[in-house]
Amino acid sequence: MAQPAAWEHPEPLAVDSAPRPEYGTGSLADLLPTLAAGMGVPGMTAAITELTPADRVCVFLIDGLGWEQVKAHPQEAPFLTSLLPTSRGGTGRPLTAGYPATTATSLASVGTGLPPGAHGLPGYTARNPDTGELMNQLRWHPWTPPAAWQPYPTVFELADRAGVHAAQVSSPAFQNTPLTKVALSGGTFHGRLTGEERMDLAAEQLAVGDRSLVYTYYAELDGAGHRYGVASDTWVGQLMYVDRLVERLAEQLPPRSALYVTADHGMVDVPFDERHRIDFDEDWELSAGVALLGGEGRARHVYAVPGAGNDVLTCWREVLGEQFWVASRDEAIAAGWFGPHIDERVYARIGDVVAAARDDVLLIASQREPKESLMVGNHGSMTPAEQLVPLLEVRS
Repeated sequence: MAQPAAWEHPEPLAVDSAPRPEYGTGSLADLLPTLAAGMGVPGMTAAITELTPADRVCVFLIDGLGWEQVKAHPQEAPFLTSLLPTSRGGTGRPLTAGYPATTATSLASVGTGLPPGAHGLPGYTARNPDTGELMNQLRWHPWTPPAAWQPYPTVFELADRAGVHAAQVSSPAFQNTPLTKVALSGGTFHGRLTGEERMDLAAEQLAVGDRSLVYTYYAELDGAGHRYGVASDTWVGQLMYVDRLVERLAEQLPPRSALYVTADHGMVDVPFDERHRIDFDEDWELSAGVALLGGEGRARHVYAVPGAGNDVLTCWREVLGEQFWVASRDEAIAAGWFGPHIDERVYARIGDVVAAARDDVLLIASQREPKESLMVGNHGSMTPAEQLVPLLEVRS
């Protein structure tokens, strides 16, 4: 006689079933090295083979503009939609953000040209092995010496040394932040408040050099998604504004230029109920043996009490394994989640257990992370809605 369904225990998701980012061929970490290689910057490799070199290149990174979100709004974003066939060198394909698909990690991957296992920003929050504290890598709290945390030069620095005019055009608020220092420094920083001012100045900076590498950034789309969700009118209104900004910049490109529009991650809306939002702070099973909870709701680093790592892994797989890919640190590394290799200084920053959401679920921490636990739109994991980002192209 068959057992009742209540006694069935489905196998947890296999670690190697997670869709690994395309490190080395088509990830955000490969973008700037490919563009810089096309301008003759020494030491750079053109890993994204579909791209054609240009003398003047602008990368416009729109925070939270996922590939699937663009495709879902053809009428609200007509200019971006018209560029979809140009993505990734005319193949009409996206890039992958890298894991986790979150801003601090992705911006470091873009700026350094390295995957997370090398640049060392492996999540929204991660443990500092030297202090035992959780380090918020977006807000850089508690303070940690930036050069020790991320010692590699940025692609902008290498381009500037090679005689390429390198510039960043962004909000003045970002000019002196540690994240900018470790991920996006090199050349000159130009702070402008409005999106229109940034587009105009980015075009001007492209024309400054015979070879130019310019980066510009817009954050408010991501903020609207977190607060109201990607299904909200507020988010769609921001998308419509972004569409106009991209068209404004495209119309001003100087000769011999290429504009690439990309993003750091996409986003998913998660319903506000107990089935979709599991509260770590209210769950004694998940919290047993856990010293620190890092990462974010869809991409968790779990740091176990010494000696409890195996028990925590077993428990998390039993409780979450049908909805999350749950891996030990070494399993996640072997599966290539953080890149093809892990620097020694980065190894212990990764959780003893790593949990990446497959379903539309969130592992919140209502007491530890009250603000983050209330966000409508979320990201971090390896699902297409979060992981795939555009690489739209305009040439002059």
